[in-house]
Amino acid sequence: MLRSVELKTFVPARDFALSMDFYQAMGFKRGWSDEQMAYFSHGDHCAFLLQNFYVKEQAENFVMHLLVEEVDAWWQQIQAARLDERFGTRLIAPQDQPWGMREFMVFDPSGVLWRIAQNS
Repeated sequence: MLRSVELKTFVPARDFALSMDFYQAMGFKRGWSDEQMAYFSHGDHCAFLLQNFYVKEQAENFVMHLLVEEVDAWWQQIQAARLDERFGTRLIAPQDQPWGMREFMVFDPSGVLWRIAQNS
C-alpha cells in the first residue's frame, strides 16, 4: 500500500530576506535555510519551502490555501503583526463565502496570494 507523508510546495520570493522576515512575522517557524531555500512550518501538518527564485507571472498567479481552526484569531494576529504596513503588502478582511468557508486574504511581498480559511 502506498502512503504519503507530506506535500510541500515551493513558494517564490522576489526578495528572499524580506520574504523570510514576512513569513516569520505571519507566524510561521523557519527551520533550516541556506542562500537558495528556507523551510517554513506551522504546527505538525503545514509546511512549505521558500525559494530564492522569482518570475513575476508565476508569483502573481500562485495561490496558497491554509485551512485553520479559528480564522478570526488568525486575522487578529495578522493585523497585530501589521504585515501590510511593515512589508507593503495587501490584506483583504474575512468574509463568509458561498462555498461554506470564512476566509481572508494576504498577499506576500512577491505577490503570492494566501487564502486563509476555516470551514463554517
